Amino acid sequence: MKRLVVLLSAVLALAGCAAIPTQTSPIPVNPSAGSATEAAAPKPVKGIDPLSLVREFVNAAANPEGDYAAARAYLTDEAKRKWDTKGTPTIIDSTFSTVPTGGDLLTDAKHRTVLLQGKNVGSLEVDNSFVQRVGDLSAPVGLETDKDGEWRISEPPNGIYVPLIGFHANYRRVTLYFYNPDFTVLVPDPRYVVVPPSTSIPRRVTELLLKGPAVGLRGALATAVPNGAAQRKDTHEADDGALEVDLTKVGDLTAQMRKFVVGQVVKSLAGVTSSRIRILVEGAPISAEQIEWRPADIQSGEALVTPDADLSGLVASGGQVRRMATGEALRGPAGTGEYQVVSAAQSLDGAELAVVSRLDEKAVRLRVGNVEEALSAVDLPAMTLTRPTWLLSGRAGDPSAEVWTVVDGANVVRVIKTDAGWIANAVNASELTQFGSITELRLSRDGTRVAAVVGGRLVVAAVVRDGDSSVSVRLARNLQPAVLGTATLSVDWLAQDVLVASTSLPSWPIAKVNVDGLKIDRYNTSNLTVPVASVAAAPGRNVVAVDQSGLWSAGDVGDVWRASGVKVDAGAQAFYPG
Repeated sequence: MKRLVVLLSAVLALAGCAAIPTQTSPIPVNPSAGSATEAAAPKPVKGIDPLSLVREFVNAAANPEGDYAAARAYLTDEAKRKWDTKGTPTIIDSTFSTVPTGGDLLTDAKHRTVLLQGKNVGSLEVDNSFVQRVGDLSAPVGLETDKDGEWRISEPPNGIYVPLIGFHANYRRVTLYFYNPDFTVLVPDPRYVVVPPSTSIPRRVTELLLKGPAVGLRGALATAVPNGAAQRKDTHEADDGALEVDLTKVGDLTAQMRKFVVGQVVKSLAGVTSSRIRILVEGAPISAEQIEWRPADIQSGEALVTPDADLSGLVASGGQVRRMATGEALRGPAGTGEYQVVSAAQSLDGAELAVVSRLDEKAVRLRVGNVEEALSAVDLPAMTLTRPTWLLSGRAGDPSAEVWTVVDGANVVRVIKTDAGWIANAVNASELTQFGSITELRLSRDGTRVAAVVGGRLVVAAVVRDGDSSVSVRLARNLQPAVLGTATLSVDWLAQDVLVASTSLPSWPIAKVNVDGLKIDRYNTSNLTVPVASVAAAPGRNVVAVDQSGLWSAGDVGDVWRASGVKVDAGAQAFYPG
């Protein structure tokens, strides 16, 4: 062991390799740990060389069945006892390599040291959420020959490393649902569970749901499930074909809270079953009004976060706000050019408008009010303001009363409607500004997350509200830095958990990114010219992009971008309600 440590210290010093992040928190990734035996795991092929052995070991580690029995087959008996599989798996790029160190080839024919090298992609956290953690990987692996002269790993790497392709093959994305703080909208919280056996996925989804929101969303989301609640029986398919969820330790729930629990359970399980869902508490139906549920029975609040079909979107161009579909200017000062509009946002219900108005070359002003009426000026001195973004009203028919923007790239503010008018309040966004200057900020339409362009980086964070007065942006995460780098220019919410970003990259003018950053898709590059300065998106709507040549739209990632008949200037910004 001392020989291995000394050798690796010298090799790593010469290579200048980055340190590997360690994870120590336990994670229940393996639903059947101990059920598989080592005998069931295939042994390495005879005569396999050290480099290939390490590569096959890493590929086998993508399967956690039987406490990683497939990977343990590559270890010596002592290493099998020492290898720590309780930490959080690190997902690495599938193009990893195994590199010989060379130092022990002449001095010891029975021992080798191989470096596992590549790129970290992220980690599967203790709550089964994915978190991007990019960086260089360089992990030492020690090997020795056994009594039969076959190579086996005697010093496994510190932790579990899973190639991305293997992760996708063995894990499935599931979506849990929790509530926004007002309990008006169900909000998606993506997680990843082991695929086999697929019949146990509903049980694992229920288990994760009962544990509450992911760590990265604690404080931003609420749950109706009481703390300590558990499954009285494993969630399973009953004899009549219904999926049965039997809960215990839920305490005395009000009728309203029971409805909220039903909403979370049914919406979360809808992605893994097409069966009717029967929810019980201590063996009895949770609600006397209804025994079985389907997603259509749930009030998810979707209408509150989806712009009405007749709100076709607007565009700020040439100092005016115009209708995206026809190019017709709005009635009132926002449409006439009186305000010299730089950017704007329409409330989700379509009734209100917030505009950034140009005063002179060194000053702008935020104005807020009813669409097509005179807008009230907000006391908010600024040289620059990001395009505004509205918080949902919380109840159908109620006007929105809060709009966000960023002052001079550094100070996030939420402007609240009061009896005295629209008043600006500071938001603690220090976790955002650590990445640089904020040039774009968009509230998710459910109000629980923000997406921002900070120093050219695509960043997401949770919105945490401590009562009515204190609001902060926490756990900011840079998404897809290896692809997007610092070239992001604009961002918007396509869905509650999906972003669309525009960039200055010729190969990635428009990208679709999952909110956890694991998946990124490239929109068709046809017809667009970088930089694409602005992008607009909304559920069920075409994505709209503005480049130097005008306004373009596309329905999906593979669609060719179609030019709009509405002419806009190069600095135009299109926007949907929200």
